[in-house]
Amino acid sequence: MSTTRLVIDHRTQVPLRHPEKAHRPDNPIQRKPAWIRVKAPTHPIYHQTKALIRDNRLVTVCEEAACPNIGECWSQRHATMMIMGDTCTRACGFCNVRTGQPLPLVADEPARVADAVAKLGLRHVVITSVDRDDLPDGGAAHFAAVIGAIRQAAVGTTIEVLTPDFLRKPGGAEIIAAARPDVFNHNLETVPRLYPSVRPGARYYQSLRLLDRMKQIDASIFTKSGLMVGLGEAKAEIMQVMDDLRIAEVDFLTIGQYLQPSVKHAAVDRFVTPDDFADYASIARAKGFLLVSATPLTRSSYHADADFASLRAVREEKLRAAREAKVPTTREQSAPIPRDEQPAQSAI
Repeated sequence: MSTTRLVIDHRTQVPLRHPEKAHRPDNPIQRKPAWIRVKAPTHPIYHQTKALIRDNRLVTVCEEAACPNIGECWSQRHATMMIMGDTCTRACGFCNVRTGQPLPLVADEPARVADAVAKLGLRHVVITSVDRDDLPDGGAAHFAAVIGAIRQAAVGTTIEVLTPDFLRKPGGAEIIAAARPDVFNHNLETVPRLYPSVRPGARYYQSLRLLDRMKQIDASIFTKSGLMVGLGEAKAEIMQVMDDLRIAEVDFLTIGQYLQPSVKHAAVDRFVTPDDFADYASIARAKGFLLVSATPLTRSSYHADADFASLRAVREEKLRAAREAKVPTTREQSAPIPRDEQPAQSAI
């Protein structure tokens, strides 16, 4: 009679996803209100999108950041690619992306991303990344390579990039601008007072300067930024951030509810009601943003394709009205309109 002995090898432990948070006290996760809950994905196109992402060996922020909209977006073939690996050099209090020492860049990643974009048939794609403070340029040249590869593989696809802040990486903004994305997005995430706890590796005014610098270099590139609410910010602080973004002539503002990924992450202070989001949207539009998306489930790349079409249409209408009225234009209004968007064909 033979027996089976269980052997546990303690040398091969799975590394912690967030080692820097392991010793923090637990923050209990609150029950979500009805307006936050989403259904599990079941649509067949969701599974097709997932298979294509796996086949091309790509990482998506949809999965890594545990986005609540993944079922809806992937069922429409809208996946946000996350380049330069799955490991971030920052340790933000809100973020679910793995932290630690990242691996070297992979040379064929731009081609694999571009191939996926072409096969998905995307009219508009969002490319984001982990923070790569270990790289001399923060990964700006790799972003440019991805943009260039998509331009070749999917000619009609418009491109939105959601980049790191390039803190202490001179020239990062210039490298991105030279690659001419259609939309440059960099999220402020929260109000300045909360940066030490929520975004300790970043600097509020560096992020603001980056957005302003992009407009200085090329005013035809739409700029975009996003905020999370429910972290303990005051309404007056959000309004001040709006003013700061408008001084930098940011075109598009997104505001969404912060959702706590684990007990070790920053706690949810409150769940902001849909009426409060509608109020934020009304205030932001009054302050001059070309487009505002403010709902509990809003995320940076949520409905990005439709939003880009709206953004371009609003700017064209404002330009037409300004010309008819012979009103002096701002630097963003006087810039050339970006190239036309052409639909790409789906191969799925």
